[in-house]
Amino acid sequence: MEKKEIWTISEITQYQKIKPVSYELLARGRTLADELAVPLSAVVLGSAVTENDVTELIYRGADKVYWVNHEQLARFIVENHSNVMKYLIRSYQPQIIIAGATTQGRTLMPHLSVRLETGLTADCTDLKIEKESGLLLQVRPAIGGNIMAMIKTQEKKPQMATVRPKSMKILPRNENRKGKVIPLDINDFLFDGRVTHLGYQKSEEEEVNLSAADIIVSGGRGLKKKENFALIRALAKQLDAAVGASREVVDRGWVSYSHQVGLSGKTVNPKTYLAIGISGAIQHLAGMKTAQIIIAINSDPQADIFKIADFGIVGDLFEIIPLFKKKLKKKRLYS
Repeated sequence: MEKKEIWTISEITQYQKIKPVSYELLARGRTLADELAVPLSAVVLGSAVTENDVTELIYRGADKVYWVNHEQLARFIVENHSNVMKYLIRSYQPQIIIAGATTQGRTLMPHLSVRLETGLTADCTDLKIEKESGLLLQVRPAIGGNIMAMIKTQEKKPQMATVRPKSMKILPRNENRKGKVIPLDINDFLFDGRVTHLGYQKSEEEEVNLSAADIIVSGGRGLKKKENFALIRALAKQLDAAVGASREVVDRGWVSYSHQVGLSGKTVNPKTYLAIGISGAIQHLAGMKTAQIIIAINSDPQADIFKIADFGIVGDLFEIIPLFKKKLKKKRLYS
């Protein structure tokens, strides 16, 4: 029997460039495909994606790329993308499909799962293969992030999941990797003319792009009150960093949910993560533990955050932060 492929769904910017989350999915899919000894394929739906960009997916871990360019795919419209994906899935019958837990992935995958009459596990933090059955084990937070649920789709195929961005490091680029790019022509009847793209408007709310930040300064309960969170904002501004927060700080209304890092917030993977006044609850650690450098400031020497920190400072944050800021004025921490 032919071994069925694992698919990742690549995402495209409005400028027809491949988004980094597409490479993260390949890193995740590569591990699964190697364990099952099956090909790993990426699916690219766009209107003017270049061959060089498609080949980059091979360099980043794909064995095959199914490549569709059509003017109707210039913008993400769920009906159009879902129609094309359903057609491709019926034609090639992959056993597993993973997409990013992004706005696009969270819109497309539920739409597809209903039409394919199969299961979908959303917002996964980890994916594994069950040795006995070869089924996909889909791990995600449940009950407000207080437990980790392990889910599998036993009766239906394909098995489908969305994965949190920044939960997996991109594989090193390897131009020696060989793969197959498969350009595909799509019939116009697959496109739904009832929905059209009228325009794009940014949200008027504060934009917090934690997932793309190189440096994140996060504050926790140790700041004691809402007014003291200004210390985090000021330090973040000085470091040209994004502002993060623990769940408890968000629950207390000190900052908006868009700043929350953790299982019930955003999963991040910055170059540097500063955890200030954060004890290190397991839900928070799971959302930032892949940061390249973790710096923790806490008055409790037994705080769990120190177990994963590369650099730890035990002391009063209200004394340490001003010293930190003073040093930064003389010499920036990063070259």
